[in-house]
Amino acid sequence: MPTVMVRATTILGEFEQVQAELVGKAVILTDGKAGTVETVWLDELHGLRISIRGHDGKWPISTIKLAQTH
Repeated sequence: MPTVMVRATTILGEFEQVQAELVGKAVILTDGKAGTVETVWLDELHGLRISIRGHDGKWPISTIKLAQTH
């Protein structure tokens, strides 16, 4: 498989793993917003972004301060 395909497959695999780990989990963002992760997006300008149920907007994944653990 060409190198570019290997990289693309790796990125998509990691994206799917992040979705599985975060969607439905409770989080607190660095700005104090809290709620359940509704969706994860891969944004070409900002990287991974999340939406929080009950809050309008999308936030960079790097703003997660605390996430629910098992």
